[in-house]
Amino acid sequence: MRFYTKTHKFYCGIDLHAKNMYLCILDQDGNIVLHKNIKSKPEVFLKTIAPYRKDIVVAVECLFLWYWLADLCSKENIPFVLGHALYMKAIHGGKAKNDRIDAHKIAVLLRGGMMPMAYVYPQQMRSTRDLLRRRTHLVRKRAELLAHVQNTNYQYNLPDIGKKIAYKANRDGVAERFPDEAVKKSIELDLKLLDFYDSLLLRLEHELSLTTKAHDADSYFRSRSIPGIGRSSE
Repeated sequence: MRFYTKTHKFYCGIDLHAKNMYLCILDQDGNIVLHKNIKSKPEVFLKTIAPYRKDIVVAVECLFLWYWLADLCSKENIPFVLGHALYMKAIHGGKAKNDRIDAHKIAVLLRGGMMPMAYVYPQQMRSTRDLLRRRTHLVRKRAELLAHVQNTNYQYNLPDIGKKIAYKANRDGVAERFPDEAVKKSIELDLKLLDFYDSLLLRLEHELSLTTKAHDADSYFRSRSIPGIGRSSE
């Protein structure tokens, strides 16, 4: 785990929320020079820290809201630190918690050289990473559908399906195995959703492949050389 250890005149800890952000700015001696709740707006943030801009570092916990603040700090040449949420809790956990206290804790960790750093993913490919995460979510949902079909088959003690229904060609006649109309309808829904997920994921993976090749073809093809990564037919 890496810690941020650079020294500055001012250390700004932020407890960031969707509409508001609580700022705590400490000087080199650990004195609080500002403790304020403001709107989560770029212009409001920059105006608030303006008196300390000459030598300030900004830190925020790694939650889903940090993108815009990291990009703003990068644009304005303000040092930005993304705190690793899990390690921050381990280092400075406590029962007393509110926005004001959390902002101060972040500033204290930052000033003391004890801020565990998370990776600030570059803006250029950050949205692609999020799309990959969304793909993972869809793949898991697809797996749940496959499991439901198999489990329902076991539930009614029917003979094994005998084929991998992960492949579309093996799904014909699967719903008809179930004599109960309601169960059959449930399985039909699963199979239709599987068809949809297959089509959706195929298009998504093609687009992701093109994007990744354009961004960093060398890394893409090197990662493809690792067994188990990517489509075996590529």
